[in-house]
Amino acid sequence: MRSMPPSADTAAAPTVAEPRGSAPFDRSLPWLLLIGGLVGLTASFVLTVEKFSLAADSDYIPSCSLNPVLNCGSVMSTTQAAVFGFPNSLLGIAGFAVVAATGAGLLAGARFARWYWLALQLGVTAAVVFVHWLIAQSLYVIGALCPYCMVVWAAVIPVFWYVTLRNLHHGTFTRPIRAEVVTAAGNHLIPVTFWFLAVAALVVHRFYSYWSGLL
Repeated sequence: MRSMPPSADTAAAPTVAEPRGSAPFDRSLPWLLLIGGLVGLTASFVLTVEKFSLAADSDYIPSCSLNPVLNCGSVMSTTQAAVFGFPNSLLGIAGFAVVAATGAGLLAGARFARWYWLALQLGVTAAVVFVHWLIAQSLYVIGALCPYCMVVWAAVIPVFWYVTLRNLHHGTFTRPIRAEVVTAAGNHLIPVTFWFLAVAALVVHRFYSYWSGLL
């Protein structure tokens, strides 16, 4: 008896690799980049205006000079405020503009190549390292805090954290890593929350004598 060829219904389906599922932070990343980028861009722009105003008039009092500790004027007049020969805030304007544009692009449905994510990772990593150097300088060398600079700090940290999580999860560096592994069992907010608390604790400890005198 002649054997019948297998029907289309019984033929084995070809094996197709399952696409990687999105992590919880994938859904919030575009908004984080857009909002964080705009916040950092605004703070950097205001800092630049204040810096140029102070350069034009040595008697000018910046709007963020509130008391001996929260004093932009004391910070702006230091060499740390212009590490590369121009105001650090100009770097912020350029960098945060890219971050905000990336977030807007993702919300619009854009998909960026691996090289773009690698370049963005390089940029946010350099930013977070630079920001922490500035934190140390403000606390232990200058002895004053710039409120607008602190806004920039607050924007850089989560942007760095979530871009890094995204790149780890999607295999931008090496093989993809499950979201649960790279986010402390899925709680991606815990590390960045402790990060903020650690910086806040350093600020309180450094200027405790001043804060306690206000009570």
